[in-house]
Amino acid sequence: MSARSIGYRKRFCALSGNSFARAALQCWQLLSPLSIISALLQERLLSIPFIEDNDQTQARHEHLEALRVLVGNVYPNKFERSRVVDSGREDTITAVVKEFRGYEPQKVEGERPASEAIELANQELKKITVRLAGRIASPPRVMGKAAFAHLSDGVQRLQVYVKRAEVMGVRNDASAEDVDGWELFNLLDHGDFVGVEGYLFITKTGELSIHVQKLQFLAKALLPLPDKMHGIQDPEIRQRQRYADLIAGSLKIEREEGELSPREVFERRSGIIRQMRRILDDHGYVEVETPMLTSKATGAAARPFKTRHNALDIDLYARIAPELYLKRLLVGGFEKVYELNRNFRNEGIDRTHNPEFTMLEFYWAYADVKQMMDFCEKMIRDTVFKVLGQYHVQYGTKPPAYVIGQTVGQQIYPAPIGAPYTVDVDFAEPFDRLSMRQAIKKYWIDDAKNNHLDDLKLRMQDFSLSWLDEPKKVQLLFSFISQRDNYREQAATVLRDDDQITEKEWEDYDELDAEKEELVNFQSWQLAVAEWSNQNREPNAEEYAASIIYLFETLAEPYIKQPTFITDFPKAVSPLSKASPANPAIAERFELFIAGMECANGFSELNDPKEQYDRFNDQMTQRERGDEEAMIMDEDYIRALSYGMPPAAGIGIGIDRFVMLLTNQPSIRDVILFPHMRPERVHQFSWMKWMVDELSTSNDWPILSEDQRAERLVERFKAWVSEADSPPSRKQLLGNTEEEMLRTARRALRVFGD
Repeated sequence: MSARSIGYRKRFCALSGNSFARAALQCWQLLSPLSIISALLQERLLSIPFIEDNDQTQARHEHLEALRVLVGNVYPNKFERSRVVDSGREDTITAVVKEFRGYEPQKVEGERPASEAIELANQELKKITVRLAGRIASPPRVMGKAAFAHLSDGVQRLQVYVKRAEVMGVRNDASAEDVDGWELFNLLDHGDFVGVEGYLFITKTGELSIHVQKLQFLAKALLPLPDKMHGIQDPEIRQRQRYADLIAGSLKIEREEGELSPREVFERRSGIIRQMRRILDDHGYVEVETPMLTSKATGAAARPFKTRHNALDIDLYARIAPELYLKRLLVGGFEKVYELNRNFRNEGIDRTHNPEFTMLEFYWAYADVKQMMDFCEKMIRDTVFKVLGQYHVQYGTKPPAYVIGQTVGQQIYPAPIGAPYTVDVDFAEPFDRLSMRQAIKKYWIDDAKNNHLDDLKLRMQDFSLSWLDEPKKVQLLFSFISQRDNYREQAATVLRDDDQITEKEWEDYDELDAEKEELVNFQSWQLAVAEWSNQNREPNAEEYAASIIYLFETLAEPYIKQPTFITDFPKAVSPLSKASPANPAIAERFELFIAGMECANGFSELNDPKEQYDRFNDQMTQRERGDEEAMIMDEDYIRALSYGMPPAAGIGIGIDRFVMLLTNQPSIRDVILFPHMRPERVHQFSWMKWMVDELSTSNDWPILSEDQRAERLVERFKAWVSEADSPPSRKQLLGNTEEEMLRTARRALRVFGD
């Protein structure tokens, strides 16, 4: 029996006091150490739920058990790193690379650097011993009695060189005795965490490296790492398993110009928040914290999440906005307050909306809406320059053709029809300021080349801003645009009955030539005008406000690319804002739009308790009519206002959308570390999902019947189990007969279809 086998046996005895281990030791002459480890593995580790059982994971489990025998504790408590770069903090791979990469000699591409330059650098570097830890970022390359690998701290990589005769391993127990370092190295897998100690040097190829003298195992990657060339492409996996996304981003080799890794996205997010905090602190604002759970869902028009406080026996709501609490502080004497807060709104999910999101809200006593706009503009501009070092931001990249307008997993890629995917946002120029009515005219009538309703402009040569002052005409526009398909269908029917279009053209009126298209558009508009000319009732303030908002959101908002303040919102949709002194029907309110997204909302705060009480009552009336997002009465807030609140301006800035802009991310979920997702379905067919995903990419998959899809799935399964390294146990996964396999395939397809 070899010395190594004896050592394995002793360590195995120490580790395992169970009957399984004793039985294995009794037949030691018949079983090799790795055989025992494999058996132990089957008993203990393969039962870990949600860990795929395949050749790769089995090999990693076997390595883990062998490491357990070799080093003892395979998940040690700590690793002490050196303090060479900065005596006040531990060395990281990034810090060491930044500090010593300058020693790498210059070289011509495709050639090795001069040996004299390498020797000169190594005379200095070999005096420097470091202790570093990180993840193995590339599969270890063994070349005879030496090996190379790269360690990563998630930002930078550093090569390590291991020589069989010179490396020692370290046991992770109280004895800390030396073990065979080369044996330890050969049990490592791509993705494992290790600690190394050694001196720096430059290799013959000119790369900064560590000559490892001591090697310590820190943690095992039981699952294989993602594709290092392309990263994770499926947006749902990236968002659901952010940990894998971060790993993949650190390993990814192919990266487009200007593309940020997932880690860089979230580091930039942190920098944006830090800079905005600094600006507010420098201007005398006090950061405060207000309740996350409230007895009333107030402060915004939104549907809340509801929970129950068992001890108090009351219902509570996750806050939809901190606004009313922050204004209570103005009543109490604070003049400038802010809160970086998480808000929760039980509403829809799309590219720019997530139920849980981050807002920066702040309030400024004795200021009005114009002063707040000025401050907001300067704050945004300064933040952009501080974070990016420039004022220009390229936002938007065209998604792959197959996802435009589609949903992939839970990732949505909508884009306004006709709107460009990429825009150069210039934060250096003064932000434009338009009233809501002016914006509708500008983006629909004056600059309609990219607007998907530009054909309607031809029907309305007499359109002017005065149209939007007449409630009936606003309702006409709202009705026509919101029900345009219905009017077009009616128009096509009228034209068919008059023999102006054929039966075939009527059946497919969305594919008409330009002349007939013009005819249908004209007729549909005439039908709408005729219908509304018979209306005698004037729309009320709420209906008029809702129609104006709809027209703005449809005709203008998607096409606002440069930073633009939109003002003059209807008072009826701004229950917490003061009315304009010049026009009582208009609120002193603004919203900031950039690249088609609302990024901020602010106004002069209403501080008249009687008027606020009446506004709340109006909102309650709307709730009684079925508007679940209308505000509720907050008696305590009215009481607070009754003590007197100074004139003030307030604002909420959407941090997530602002981060989207400055990191060029297409979805709000890409800038939230752990966005909420539907629970991932884990079922008996999960092991074959990759096959279904692969087959579903074929062009004819959508038109195949269920039986045809099942046949194709069985064919793919047979090819998989016929691979050279496929274990025999796989062959029965779908069934023993052709009929059983087809039946199982159909069941699986139904599960995935649901």
